Amino acid sequence: MKTVFLGLSLLFSGAAAQAQTLASLPTNSAPISSVGIAKPLLGWSQFCEKYRSECAVDVTEADKIELTPQAWKTIVSINQRVNSSIKAVTDADHFGVVDTWGFPDDGKGDCEDFQLLKRRLLVEAGLPRRAMRMTVVIDELGEGHAVLMVRTSRGDFVLDNKTSSVLPWHRTGYVYIKRESQDAIGWVSLGGIISSPTTTANR
Repeated sequence: MKTVFLGLSLLFSGAAAQAQTLASLPTNSAPISSVGIAKPLLGWSQFCEKYRSECAVDVTEADKIELTPQAWKTIVSINQRVNSSIKAVTDADHFGVVDTWGFPDDGKGDCEDFQLLKRRLLVEAGLPRRAMRMTVVIDELGEGHAVLMVRTSRGDFVLDNKTSSVLPWHRTGYVYIKRESQDAIGWVSLGGIISSPTTTANR
């Protein structure tokens, strides 16, 4: 999946993430709704064949994270840490293929690789995998892009390699296409709902 590396300054992105971490919890907002089943991406299907536990859905897990100050701090910190430590490279430049999903073990990755690593680290920190869903959007350039949607008691938030601010889904400016299901191995449609742009996203 194609992504665009915007060359964020680590100084400013780090400061923004730190300020967000120290700030009070975000206000409550309505979650995004799914509207039926969607077709999985080939890259995701191939990833799941290799990393079955990463795609398994445990329906006994919580489907939302209780957003305590500590949980919020963990989410914001991991988003910023991964963004600042991984170099964004397209799959075409990295592997010579259009789309492949995996972990950025060599320090380089496409958008989905950033988000897969963030989810792995958040799971290791004790957050439920079921509440963190890979999501496909259309970005500000009209191109496909992958983000991690974190479903919480205060609404759905987006972790993105384009910004170190963790934003409510409706403030990203993206068009939401589909995300991983929380009830089975597969995807659900988000109906192409359009969110409002924000001055924080994609900068």
